[in-house]
Amino acid sequence: MENKELVKQLTTPSKNSRLEKFGKMITFLCLGLIVFIVMMILVFIAQKGLSTFFADKVNIFEFLFSGTWNPSIKLFGAAPMILGSFIVTILSAIVATPFAIGAAVFMTEISPKYGAKILQPAVELLVGIPSVVYGFIGLQVIVPFVRSIFGGTGFGILSGVFVLFVMILPTVTFMTVDSLKAVPRHYKEASLAMGATRWQTIWRVILNAARPGIFTAIVFGMARAFGEALAIQMVVGNSAVIPTSLTTPAATLTSILTMGIGNTVMGTVQNNVLWSLALVLLVMSLAFNTVIKWITKEKKKNYER
Repeated sequence: MENKELVKQLTTPSKNSRLEKFGKMITFLCLGLIVFIVMMILVFIAQKGLSTFFADKVNIFEFLFSGTWNPSIKLFGAAPMILGSFIVTILSAIVATPFAIGAAVFMTEISPKYGAKILQPAVELLVGIPSVVYGFIGLQVIVPFVRSIFGGTGFGILSGVFVLFVMILPTVTFMTVDSLKAVPRHYKEASLAMGATRWQTIWRVILNAARPGIFTAIVFGMARAFGEALAIQMVVGNSAVIPTSLTTPAATLTSILTMGIGNTVMGTVQNNVLWSLALVLLVMSLAFNTVIKWITKEKKKNYER
């Protein structure tokens, strides 16, 4: 009898074991729900976006490469918005990267004490500012500034670059800080032991070792800039033409989407073509994520070596 009771106790799942199984079940259900929602979003946007080419018979090459956008007469050339989005994104990343790297180096290598007390809270404050506030400041400050310096209306890619530069700066800065902190400490110690100065160690060793993480931060910032809608809409000018200079009004994918999606009827070609713009945005987001994963994988390989 005692042996039977002992076997029963050993084979009966304990309370902790049942709780663990219940927790795993809840976790898998939540993960499954997230995957299902993401897949439904992808399918919905793809269905709406591709209907422009399959149901409405819009030529996909004309849509991607034509420079004429006039939905009222069924001319759907998205090249001005695609080009505007890329120009604004790339230029804002180019401007933000040196400031972000400088701030990250200051907070991690030059003066961690004052960086944590002064610079870090200041950069963190930029994260909490809503997009509409950035757009309003750009409208009231940056647009008049560009107008007074370069002439024209002040609306255009240059104004959008200044606004997005400030918006993506915290993202690039904090991810760069994490990358610099992740560099093994013995790299720095070995460099200093061999007679290198502090600046030589920062430039030649630390930044070089953190390069994959810095590239990841830049791509994250570009993804943030590429998908920004409200702030860029308020300063870019929303003129769907091929940009001829940085100071002439232009348009981005997000600015045209936010302006037009509420003024079209669901199911019409004018509405479907806006979903096609959303599909282009989605594809670019997936491309950014793919690049980030590739850089992260290379970073792990370098550290393993």
